[in-house]
Formats: sequence, C-alpha cells, structure tokens
Amino acid sequence: MATQAGSEEVIMETEAKPEEAEQRGEEAGKGDTETPSHTDAVDATTQDSSISNGDDGDDEQEKVDLKIIWNKNKYDLKIPVDNTGAQLKERIHSLTGLPPAMQKVMYKGLLPEDKTLREIKITNGAKIMVVGSTINDVLAVNTPKEVVQQEVKAEENKKEPLCRQKQHRKVLDKGKPDDIMASVKGTKERLPTVPLSGMFNKSGGKVRLTFKLEQDQLWIGTKERTEKVPMGSIKNVVTEPIEGHEDYYMMAFQLGPTEASQYWVYWVPTQFVDAIKDTVLGKWQYF
Repeated sequence: MATQAGSEEVIMETEAKPEEAEQRGEEAGKGDTETPSHTDAVDATTQDSSISNGDDGDDEQEKVDLKIIWNKNKYDLKIPVDNTGAQLKERIHSLTGLPPAMQKVMYKGLLPEDKTLREIKITNGAKIMVVGSTINDVLAVNTPKEVVQQEVKAEENKKEPLCRQKQHRKVLDKGKPDDIMASVKGTKERLPTVPLSGMFNKSGGKVRLTFKLEQDQLWIGTKERTEKVPMGSIKNVVTEPIEGHEDYYMMAFQLGPTEASQYWVYWVPTQFVDAIKDTVLGKWQYF
C-alpha cells in the first residue's frame, strides 16, 4: 500500500510540472512584450527627431525688414533676402491689394523682377516706393496712355527722322556739350543716384533731370527754374538716337495730349534711356 501511495504522489507531481512550465512560459512572454530592446528605443528616438513641423526652413532664411510706401500709406514687411523682385510684388499685393502687374516698385530705380533682394543689395529698413493704380482707376482715365503712345508712334512713322528736322537740327548743330555725362554704348543701367545733367533743351539751354521716386515726380531743372512734373501726368516718352552719335539720344516727355506739349531733351546717355522710360511710364500701365 505504501508503495502504491508513493507512486500516486509521483504521478501527480509529474503532471503538475507541465502546467508550471506553461505558466513560466507565459510570464516570460509578458516580460518580452513589456520591456523593449535597446535597438528599438534608439530607432524610435531617431524617428521622432526626424519629424519636422514644416516651418524650420522658412525660419532659418535670412530676412530683411522693409518699409513699403504706397498711396500715402506705409506697411511693414519682413521678407527673405533671397526672394526675387517678383516675389516681393506678390507680398505687396497681399498687403495693398494692388495686383503685381499694376505695380511700379522703386528702389534706386525700377526694381528688377528677376533678381533677388540680396543681388539688388536691399538692406534692413529700406524704403520701397510703390506706384500704381487699380484696374478701375486705369479704366476711368479718359485718355489712356497706351492709346496716346500708339497715335504718337503712328505719326512718327510718317515723318523723317527727328534728328533731321529743322527744329531739332538747330540744337544738335551746336554739338555735344562739354560737360555731358559719359555714355556707355551697348549697356543698360539703372537710374543714377545723382541728377542727369549737362544736356540741352529745345531752346539750347542747359537742363538736368532729377527723378524723385519717393514723390513719383520728375524734376526738370534749368538755370531759371525747376518744373516738378508728376510722372503719372506724362503721357509718353519719345526717344531717338542722334544720327552720327548713336551713343546719345534725344528724348521728349509728352506732358499733354498733343505734340505741342512735348518737352525735348538732347544728348541723353544711351545706357539710361530704357531706365528712364520704365521709371516714368512703368510696365504696370499696359492693359
């Protein structure tokens, strides 16, 4: 009997061992789930550190603070220095509501759209002058500038070269002024920071041109007086190279609807001709 009882105890103990082993296996499995490996922790940290909120790139760009002046209103604008003139126009549009195509943006002359603010050397605190009218303002003008320009161009095509006409020959025959600014043929430059001087007007007197961009005015100065002409009132700019001196131009500012209102200036250096026309007329006007 004793032997039989002992055998039963051995059998019961043997049957209990698989259950204990299974329980220990489950506890080991739980331990593996709850305790991540060192490698998994490193991977998670790396993944978290690579997540960006999307603003890092813009925050890291170098920016400049600008003062935008339009229609007697002033706006503060912070913009990346590597933005182009075209991008600046878009920002001005968001501030003023003035479409980029209607803007004439000035900073030491007409602002080029294809260059960055860094290339133009715009610095902190710079004042950016904006001239332009809304589409409604342009449509309300009784005599659109583009119509006047087309009529003037048609009349010019019917005539002989301006420099051969008697009214101009009497001035041109005096020869090139001794103190005229030197010309640079084959190049285009922005407006100089000093007045253009040493030129002749129609009466043969000395004349100088000063571009007051902050006031949107052209100052035409002679020995007797200085006329302050709003650029918006100038209907057209007529130019023609001087025959035999193609590095200089004769130029007329049309102050009214007819040729009688043209103010002529002779011996304008060729490198400034396009800058003068763009500044006075502005690309925004062509609609």
